[in-house]
Amino acid sequence: MPELPEVETVKRTLKERLPGLTICGVDIYLPKIIQTPSPEEFCRQVVDKKILDVGRRGKYLLISLSQGLMLVVHLRMTGQLVYTVTDEPRSKHTHLVFHLNNGHQLRFTDMRQFGRFWLVPERDLQAVSGLKDLGVEPLSREFTIEFLEKELKARRTRLKTLLLDQTFISGLGNIYVDEALHRAGLHPSRPANTLTPGEVEALFQAIRAVLEEGIASRGTSVRDYVDGTGQAGTFQEKLRVYGKSGRPCMRCGKTIERLRLGGRSAYFCPGCQK
Repeated sequence: MPELPEVETVKRTLKERLPGLTICGVDIYLPKIIQTPSPEEFCRQVVDKKILDVGRRGKYLLISLSQGLMLVVHLRMTGQLVYTVTDEPRSKHTHLVFHLNNGHQLRFTDMRQFGRFWLVPERDLQAVSGLKDLGVEPLSREFTIEFLEKELKARRTRLKTLLLDQTFISGLGNIYVDEALHRAGLHPSRPANTLTPGEVEALFQAIRAVLEEGIASRGTSVRDYVDGTGQAGTFQEKLRVYGKSGRPCMRCGKTIERLRLGGRSAYFCPGCQK
């Protein structure tokens, strides 16, 4: 699933191209991806609206339209939202096409069909499933060492499980949690409330660092992810533990292992992470 750096990169690439354009038509090939309103009403409302801005909250894309409307997109596992020329061959997994007044298109493709769209008045944004419950943005001013220390002290949850909880910190997923825990030297199954102040600070710095590096690398393309122009990211070339079970740790040389926590995989080094 695209995580914060990937969604942020999609946001940035689309923000460079979409604002000022008008949606002049919509083709929906898979109606179930439209959560609200009905597909018919979605088409009626979105046509002739001007795109004003492109934003992000957690793993959600927020596309501001004229007349106070907000188009909310969640890419889920394999979703791609790509700005392209009209004569570009269309993938068989293309489920929605926005026709733009400059002759280009904004296409949504999704092999697994889990991605979803909402079209709501901006004042009702918090009614979108999942948005109102999102936790702090990890690259915001609200995310501080003091915040993290206070929250971890109150929780016995295992670190990997807790950091994946979108109501705690929004935008983190398997890739960047594994990478942050390795950099901080923390085992993924460690109870959150057992961290020392020094370990909390190390975790805070590691979370910020891997996210910023992920964004600078335009995301991690290990499967389906591409940015808003169809280009792959490069952070997969810098991964230290994610997806590397059986290989030596670049820090200590011990063999990287994989375990299951709450139904999710966790990659870690038994030598570095305690």
